[in-house]
Amino acid sequence: MKSVTKAALVCTTAMIGSAAAAETYTIGITQNNVGVDSYQTTYEKAFIAAAEANADVEVVVLDAGGDVARQIAQMEDLIQQEVDAIIIWPTNGEAVIPAVRKAHQADIPVVVTNSNIAEAGFDFVASFSGPDNITQGIRSAEIMCDKFKEMGIENEAKVVHITGQPGYTTAIERAKGFNDRLPEVCPNVEQIDQQPGDWNREKSQQVMEAFLVKYDDIDGVYAGDDNMGVGALNAAKAAGREGIIFVGATNFAVGYEAMAAGEYWGSIYQSPVDDAEAALKTAIDLLNGEELPFLNYFDTPKITQDNMDEFTKPVF
Repeated sequence: MKSVTKAALVCTTAMIGSAAAAETYTIGITQNNVGVDSYQTTYEKAFIAAAEANADVEVVVLDAGGDVARQIAQMEDLIQQEVDAIIIWPTNGEAVIPAVRKAHQADIPVVVTNSNIAEAGFDFVASFSGPDNITQGIRSAEIMCDKFKEMGIENEAKVVHITGQPGYTTAIERAKGFNDRLPEVCPNVEQIDQQPGDWNREKSQQVMEAFLVKYDDIDGVYAGDDNMGVGALNAAKAAGREGIIFVGATNFAVGYEAMAAGEYWGSIYQSPVDDAEAALKTAIDLLNGEELPFLNYFDTPKITQDNMDEFTKPVF
């Protein structure tokens, strides 16, 4: 998929830089897989809308469709076009490093969005814009532990874990945050299995079906996002296994609705609109010569049935 759009500067304090009106920039973005879930679809729409609100920016919007080879070819294409900056949502944090290095060698600043590349490629990246995924995993573990303590089962609970796509940095970091934090806050809770759901609801439902056959006692499920978490919830409902505590990350509309129905306990609130707008702003700020932190995080708070009224229902 490829589209080009041009748009007008939004006159907000956040977007105005001293050099913003002086030059037009061309910014290319290669995304992970827009069709895989509603978060990425909403992100793309928000990114294009933000660009269309800025007359000093042209964007070349590409989607790798989850294919590492295609994303590397798209990086090559953007380098050949001599764009002013590249934003990449990596399909694989390790495999894209040579392409990011080529952009760096061509003096094209690279912003990594949403999911960081592997640490070996950090020297070739101007800034990362997105959520702190390890913190998200930590917060999900705390949500689950707090609920177990409320239920009085913190010394006996058993948990299964559905991760995102193997090799994908967000999946690795959320799993690490959860796996490291849970034994700190609930040392007697046992994680009995961990399997990938690949960010896919149907696959996660199948993974959960297998867990339910294999284990008679499951008290909690942690999924790397709500799309997978709701897949697991659907499996449990179909099997008549009630009372399981479901905790996710990246609160989807389906997760929010399941929380409202009392079927899904908690998640992490993350806006794809904020994610997209932050990535574009980060690229523009870099081109305007502003100094930015390497890890340019936006906050992603805890959301549970207890406080969900403080948050609007996600649009994805």
